[in-house]
Amino acid sequence: MGDKAHTHPGAAGRAEAADHPASVRNVVLVGHSGSGKTTLVEALALTAGAVNRAGRVEDGGTVSDYDDIEHRQQRSVQLSLVPVEWDGIKVNLLDTPGYADFVGELRAGLRAADAALFVVSASDGVDGATRMVWEECAAVGMPRAIVVTHLEAARADFEEMTRICAGAFGGDDPDAVLPLYLPLRGPASPDGHAPVTGLIGLLTRKLFDYSGGERAESEPVGDQLPLIEEARNRLIEGIIAESEDETLMDRYLGGEEIDVTTLIEDLERAVARGSFFPVLAAAPAPEGARQGLGTVELLDLVTRGFPTPLEHGTPRVTTVDGRPRELRPCDPEAPLVAEVVRTSSDPYVGRLSLVRVFSGTLRADQTVHVSGHGLTDRGHEDHDVDERIGALSTPFGKQQRPVSHVIAGDLACVARLSRAETGDTLSAKDDPLLMEPWDMPDPLLPLAIEAHSKADEDKLSQGLARLVAEDPTMRLEQNQDTRQVVLWCLGEAHADVALERLRSRYGVQVDVVPHRVSLRETFGSRASGRGRHVKQSGGHGQFAICEIEVEPLPGGSGIEFVDKVVGGAVPRQFIPSVEKGVRAQAAKGVAAGYPLIDVRVTLLDGKAHSVDSSDAAFQTAGALALREAAASARIHLLEPVAEVSVLVGDEYVGAVMSDLSGRRGRVLGTEQAPGARTLVRAEVPEIEIGRYAVDLRSLSHGTGRFSRGYARHEPMPAQVAERLRQHERQVA
Repeated sequence: MGDKAHTHPGAAGRAEAADHPASVRNVVLVGHSGSGKTTLVEALALTAGAVNRAGRVEDGGTVSDYDDIEHRQQRSVQLSLVPVEWDGIKVNLLDTPGYADFVGELRAGLRAADAALFVVSASDGVDGATRMVWEECAAVGMPRAIVVTHLEAARADFEEMTRICAGAFGGDDPDAVLPLYLPLRGPASPDGHAPVTGLIGLLTRKLFDYSGGERAESEPVGDQLPLIEEARNRLIEGIIAESEDETLMDRYLGGEEIDVTTLIEDLERAVARGSFFPVLAAAPAPEGARQGLGTVELLDLVTRGFPTPLEHGTPRVTTVDGRPRELRPCDPEAPLVAEVVRTSSDPYVGRLSLVRVFSGTLRADQTVHVSGHGLTDRGHEDHDVDERIGALSTPFGKQQRPVSHVIAGDLACVARLSRAETGDTLSAKDDPLLMEPWDMPDPLLPLAIEAHSKADEDKLSQGLARLVAEDPTMRLEQNQDTRQVVLWCLGEAHADVALERLRSRYGVQVDVVPHRVSLRETFGSRASGRGRHVKQSGGHGQFAICEIEVEPLPGGSGIEFVDKVVGGAVPRQFIPSVEKGVRAQAAKGVAAGYPLIDVRVTLLDGKAHSVDSSDAAFQTAGALALREAAASARIHLLEPVAEVSVLVGDEYVGAVMSDLSGRRGRVLGTEQAPGARTLVRAEVPEIEIGRYAVDLRSLSHGTGRFSRGYARHEPMPAQVAERLRQHERQVA
């Protein structure tokens, strides 16, 4: 890696469809927001000749142009694919958002890729969220490399950053994280800052000068070689330690000069199997230049060191009825299995699905079977249908370049898959299959919305359906208790993007309203009530009288109705009418308008009229009796309590427990988790954790995770209930 001469490949860098899985590399770029992932993708595309010197594609846009929302927000909000070609290899660069709210896009990128580039900023270091993604990749053995950016920043120190990366990513073996090149700086400017102008290869001892705008290879001068010997020796030892040739270390320690070609081959094998993680430096090309610093070296690493799709196992596949199915790995001639890793809507093309083909070959205008995972609990429509796909294309900026087919191991966009959603499986219509879904975080930040106008109301339901079809990390809830439409999101930025997409993409204006939790009411004491519904206004009258007793029951009992009428005071045919009226009134509430639960209602007595009594009259009397009983009893407001599990680093446990207590939470216990983390279990009123997804992120510097589940309803403290009633009166 790094000892080859390269020229600017021009149009050859514009990748089309691949002809064999061995000629494909799928690489996902991972890193925190602002680390420079998108800038690096553009620099790699320029070096590969996929864009011109100004970094523009043919339509005048940049390679990263895709979503207008990204331009307005000045950050990536969705996964984007940029395919380039280098030395006859198609490289699919998957650029992921770095902000935590869009972790669903990151997970989709990890699913579609066979290797990862972790992009870290020399000025910002490695954050906790990036470390967690590294651990996810390590758990599945995904090959990784590290790219240090922002070397032009003041006080940027590549060597120090390499040590930080070794500590953050090396685990028990920091010598598995080592640089392949060292940056060389030019003359210092008047402010004392010396820009990075080139790289020196540790294995080849070659100098690669980028100061002229294009990579130029030369021999280092005498005083430069001593600077790299210590780093070179450590790199050689690290490579040999990972070599499959067990004699190599003995030969090296015996003083033998190991051939550079052998070292490079061992390095490439160690990188491909995910046991060695090289560190490289990269910077965008200056205006007018053809190659950014380190981009040639990085493309060489990707094409020669990262694995092909043939070396990456296929996720578990079953038939649609759940029977396991074995497939040959990444075989273009095998049965079709492809997965939708991103869904978007284009104003001109319509729905566009980014697809990774894991097996078989996908062809334009082919009829395929679309299998979903039935995420109906998130507002997604269940589906299992045949669909004729439209055109196939490879994206590049805002362009779509047509292709006739996509083989196993490659990625492309599919037009007009009207029913397919993110995470769905595409397979042959006569051999339908289903891929095991990837893990997605639960959206835990509620966003209650209302249509802004009658015209928006007509379009709201279709717009929301399309929104959740695109984003499996978003959940749509139609809450029957609060009569609210709620979008559950991952965070505030995620919610902002959802609202903007509704407005700009689907033409729906909505208003955000306070989110309400599903409160309940119950009796705090035994009480009696008499319902009298007697009316005579000429013609057929209405007559019904009933007497009831209401008593509280333990939590979870619901509404229990007991008939203790004797002597036929209430005729048998009207007793169900009384119960129906009682239950209807309980559903409406008896004090604050919340459903009544956990009471026993006993019908004791009543009166009827041979002519004027009716089903409707006794329903009304039952409701009146329950309201009268409530007027003379203590009514408790019940709030839902959630079981909450919070996973945080050990250093944040105290702060998390204190915060939960401040939310009226009861900490139930803690237990140690892998990676110096602690799981805190607690019960917390749901009304107190509406924004916990945002607050925990701030409290734990982006590294905390939590889950929640309904536990029960329990009485709300009187002072809290009174504050709630006052707030609702003010809103009303």
